[in-house]
Amino acid sequence: MIATWFGCGYFPWAPGTVGSAAAIIIAALLHAYAGAGRWTLLLLTVIFLAPAIWSATQTEREVKKKDPGIVVIDEVLGQWITLLGAASLGLEAYVAGFVLFRIFDVLKPWPVRQFEKLREGVGIVVDDLAAGAYAAFVLYVGGVLKLY
Repeated sequence: MIATWFGCGYFPWAPGTVGSAAAIIIAALLHAYAGAGRWTLLLLTVIFLAPAIWSATQTEREVKKKDPGIVVIDEVLGQWITLLGAASLGLEAYVAGFVLFRIFDVLKPWPVRQFEKLREGVGIVVDDLAAGAYAAFVLYVGGVLKLY
């Protein structure tokens, strides 16, 4: 359940994008109904980090495939890392953060792609955290420049 983020990873088309969208929806709901902000997203990322690595490792072993597409917890955490760079949480930041994270997750600029080489769940999760850090930086700069 954790690795597939409660089944998002089983979506037949672009499961990583679905996992990212689920992360945005959770962040938006937490913000709207609980007043949660960046600190909450950081805390959730820290809380889920060890279970994410463990569950990604177990899933990779079970399906006998490196970085299986059904594992999307990495996209969830990477998306939350991205939102840490938002000047404020709102529709524009959610859309910009979603697009930026998906771009960096797909393109995997240096050294993001090198993190994939780490063993099992560590490699699965850490490359998305790094992609999220790149996206957070761009999102932060966009907020400073008042582009959203």
